[in-house]
Amino acid sequence: MALVINDRVKETSTTTGTGNITLAGVPTGQGTVTFDTGIGTGNTTYYAIHNQGTAEFEVGLGTLSGATTLERTTVLDNSDGNTSPITLSSGTKDVFCTLPADKAVYLDNNGDPVGAASAGFALAMAVAL
Repeated sequence: MALVINDRVKETSTTTGTGNITLAGVPTGQGTVTFDTGIGTGNTTYYAIHNQGTAEFEVGLGTLSGATTLERTTVLDNSDGNTSPITLSSGTKDVFCTLPADKAVYLDNNGDPVGAASAGFALAMAVAL
């Protein structure tokens, strides 16, 4: 199982409750990258869920356990202000691959590392790449 992050991975879902997300395919006109093709069954990814027309959202680390099943492995943030799976209400949800800001490591406009455990860590990673 690998951590995979990919561009334009997006599907919809009508799942309710706090369990696994059943993915229902790519929205019309928004590409062809499903979680299965872009992330791969058995792999993990960072995900976001947004219930269309509401303030309901969740960001976390998920595991694609089947071609259309996303397990909500670890919730990082949500509209309830905690790290538990939100209770999804009825409606269509957008489910997509993301990179949470607090997981990103990058250089600011001065070339200083942001988000790294230390400047030395960022330098070591840059050299390794």
